[in-house]
Parts: sequence; C-alpha cells; structure tokens
Amino acid sequence: MFTMLVIATNNRNKLREFQEILKGLDIEIVSLDQFGPLPLAIEDGVTFEENAYKKALHTAKILGLPALADDSGLVVDALSGRPGVYSARFAGEKASDDENCQKLLDELVGVKNRSAYFQCVLSLAVPSGPALTYVGRCDGTIIDVKRGENGFGYDPIFLFEEFGKTFAELTMDEKSRVSHRGKALAEVKNELKSIKKWVENRLNEERPAKPDHSLFANKDWSDEL
Repeated sequence: MFTMLVIATNNRNKLREFQEILKGLDIEIVSLDQFGPLPLAIEDGVTFEENAYKKALHTAKILGLPALADDSGLVVDALSGRPGVYSARFAGEKASDDENCQKLLDELVGVKNRSAYFQCVLSLAVPSGPALTYVGRCDGTIIDVKRGENGFGYDPIFLFEEFGKTFAELTMDEKSRVSHRGKALAEVKNELKSIKKWVENRLNEERPAKPDHSLFANKDWSDEL
C-alpha cells in the first residue's frame, strides 16, 4: 500500500510549501531529515526535468519508498533563460539568496525587458525507476529593489503583477495558489487517486513473486550435487 511519500529535499522552505499544499491527504508526508544523513543526488542535468528525476530516483532507491522531488528556478527572457537550472548557485556554489538576487540585478542594469517566469518540475519516482512528471509555471517581472520578508530565493525581486506584490510579499496561502510549485503540486493533489493506483501497481511489480512450492515437492536434489 502507498501510505508514505518522501519529499526529497533538505530545503526547509520548500518542504514547508510541500506540506502546506499537500496537507489533509491520507498519505504520510515525510522529509529526508527523518531518515538521518543521506548521500546527496548529483544534480548535473541540463534541464529541470532531468534534475528532478535524478533526485526523486536517488531518494527512492536509497529508502525503498516512493519519493517526490522538484527542480525549479527562474528563467529570465533577457538573459536567454538564465539562471535556469543554476538558479540556486547563480552567484557561486555556496551563494546566498541575497548574492544570487544581486548578481541577477547587476546583469539586468539598463535592460528594459524584465519579463521572467518561475518553472517547477516535480518527479514522483518509485525505486525500480518509473516516474510521473508534473510541471508548473508562473510568469512575472523582475523589479530593481527587493520587497517583502516572506519566501526565499528570488522571491523578493519577482513581481506577480496580478496581485501587485512580489512573491516575498504574498502570504503562504496566496503563494500556494499562484506559484509554479503550487500549480504543480495542485496537479498532484487533484490526481492523487490515479497516482496512488499507479504507485501501488509499480510497487507490486517490484516485489518478487511467491515461489510455487509444488515445484519442490518430492524433489530429489542428490543427482544435482
């Protein structure tokens, strides 16, 4: 039975969004923290889809449980799609959110086209390899000065024009309804009945068939020694 789903992230802000949107389901949502230190997946894919799958499958194989992972980032039109899959390390491997935001703003100085979008790809994998994929996107505009205290990453400079607020100014409920991650998770939530059936079928396929004991009845093994 599919009763537990592992969220394959060590990012507490992401985990909080996952838990908020998926709350109320009859599946236990657990994080990597509940299993102790685990080796990290190598995120060397060139697309969000590749990295999401790598993380989900890596976690599913290690724990032997269905795992849900996301890869998401900011795509800026004027920068030919950058930072994209490198969003979390745009200013360097150990860059802070502030450093990433500042690098982006520096590259957009004097640029009139400020259109951008957040994209999220979710991958739900089982230990044997198969996975389901869900995609969410939210369009917006990059502003020059950070606004808001909520959120993380590029949220303070990403303006969601319909509300006239940056992502960092939205409440958790507002962000869950309109964000790229919220849209992708809403698909998961809406299709949960079908997803549960798919996962259970995949997990059953992984279990070895029970041996047919009649094959061993009255078997004389001496001639095979």
